[in-house]
Amino acid sequence: MQNPTPRIPQQPAPNHRAEYDAGLTDELAAVVTSARRRALRDGDRQIDTAHLLHSLIESDPAVRAAFDGGPQLARVLGYLVQRSIGYGLRWQGAVEDSGAVPVVTGTGAEGWSPSAASAMADASRRAAADGRARAGGLDLLAALAADRENRAVEVLERAGVDPALLADRIVEASGPGPGTAEASGPGPGTAEAFGPA
Repeated sequence: MQNPTPRIPQQPAPNHRAEYDAGLTDELAAVVTSARRRALRDGDRQIDTAHLLHSLIESDPAVRAAFDGGPQLARVLGYLVQRSIGYGLRWQGAVEDSGAVPVVTGTGAEGWSPSAASAMADASRRAAADGRARAGGLDLLAALAADRENRAVEVLERAGVDPALLADRIVEASGPGPGTAEASGPGPGTAEAFGPA
């Protein structure tokens, strides 16, 4: 006997990861993929801001150019690669949530620490405020540096980098924004904005 109730086709589950990554440049999407791999390799359940900072520095020339020369960058990388020892040991098994910025809620932030999800959302807001549809590496670096309580900022400070000066340098290099004559020069995401590294 045939069931009189019509069969409702099952809808595929929404791909929140794809929706989340859609607002990123290809370069920043690659950074996120690298940070995700790094988190898995480290045995972490979530991508945190230190994973994002590490992947940004390794893959984005504009981000590397934002730092005050090679020695400073080498110190930052030195701390990042030592994540599994020393200061990073207390991070294991703990959720990163600085509470300094509003936390992004919802399934779109699954697999992200609250601080990392907030930094990604802030990077998108920075791009939108500058008239760009997609966030780039410098948007994310500025967002990471703006939250004074996250793990990325802890690494920067331990390496002797002033996060406020770094964020200011990125904003200054970004130019005055869309709609002005000066805005046609190098913008966020270009190493030329900082001059020689």
